[in-house]
Amino acid sequence: MAERYYPNEMPDLTVQELVPENAKDSLVKLLSLPYDTIGQRLKQDAINLKDEVVRETWGAKGRRVYDYRLYTGTLGTAYLLFKSYQVTRNNDDLALCSEIIQACDAACDGSGPPTFIGGHAGIYALGAVAAKNIGDDQLCQQYLTKFKEIKLPIDLGDDLFYGRAGYLWACSFLNKHLGKGTISISQMRAIVNELIKSGRKLSKLENLKSPLMYESRGKRYWGAAHGLAGVVNALLDMELKEDEIEDVKGTLRYMIKNRFSSGNYRISEGDESDVLVHWCHGAPGVALTLAKAAKVFGDEEFLKAAREAEEVVWKRGLLKRIGICHGISGNAYVFLSLYRLTGKEEYLYKSKAFACFLHDRAHTFITEGIMHKGDHPFSLFEGIAGMAHLFLDILEPSESRFPAYEL
Repeated sequence: MAERYYPNEMPDLTVQELVPENAKDSLVKLLSLPYDTIGQRLKQDAINLKDEVVRETWGAKGRRVYDYRLYTGTLGTAYLLFKSYQVTRNNDDLALCSEIIQACDAACDGSGPPTFIGGHAGIYALGAVAAKNIGDDQLCQQYLTKFKEIKLPIDLGDDLFYGRAGYLWACSFLNKHLGKGTISISQMRAIVNELIKSGRKLSKLENLKSPLMYESRGKRYWGAAHGLAGVVNALLDMELKEDEIEDVKGTLRYMIKNRFSSGNYRISEGDESDVLVHWCHGAPGVALTLAKAAKVFGDEEFLKAAREAEEVVWKRGLLKRIGICHGISGNAYVFLSLYRLTGKEEYLYKSKAFACFLHDRAHTFITEGIMHKGDHPFSLFEGIAGMAHLFLDILEPSESRFPAYEL
């Protein structure tokens, strides 16, 4: 297991005023600085990274789109620009965000899965929100019309990346940013019905103890990207019936009960390899869902489980990758989520610690070949765009949100 992550030798409590002036470790010295000072350094780093992402994914490609997806494509650049606009109020970022979205729309032409992360639902949803912020109501309406005209295939799966949960999350994103009722309750209710029906059917068919179970690409995944945590996360934003609430709670309890003794969560049903501590598979993605469940239900049981999962992330979450899907940047969002939920400074410190680790060492480690820069090194979910997004979120932790997962 150890080869997947760096040993976390950072103190788990703030080291401010405890570090001697002649300390040689640059990371320890960085962690000892006042929060505002660290914030300014991360802000400048985020802006530089954002500019690099734009150059490499937009300018260097002749302002053309070859991959329109949010996950590894140019839409991820637009998402980062929108986040930058939210933090800095730089209107140039918002204008470029909208320009890139329009190019993604043209390249996509309605193809791909109807989800936020992997397909055209993300283009239309983000496009409508960006247009609204610009003040272009006509363009906003055009994107909304396209979104509402999406036809879900009969054989559509259920997961967040490619299935119904990913479409449902896009609906919630629009309702949050454009107002409740933008996507009607009846339209979302139809998707909820299908997700509950599908989850119950597979569980009953296989005689499983989890009230809900889903299958993606032949596996019954547990994680955020393709499995239980991701579907439940989308359902938690819905107005559920009493029996549906009990099924959601029962599913989370099933996962908690059957997690590894280490506190980490399985990749899939029956899996015994306690190796991945990623947002996509393992404790980080499940922790975000548990924190959300604790907020929605006010249940101490789920808060306790989220904290226990956080401990796994703190111990084993300094991955040898930078991204948000399966890297340090994504794992830092577990601490931010718990900080928003509990207000405890220890979680804010831990998010700062992971960000400082990246700020201090990522460039050197990548250059030395001891950290993976990502298969798509400038993308939102695998590359430095995700790191830039994290740094911007550290500046305003109360407004932090894991991209395309937290609302």
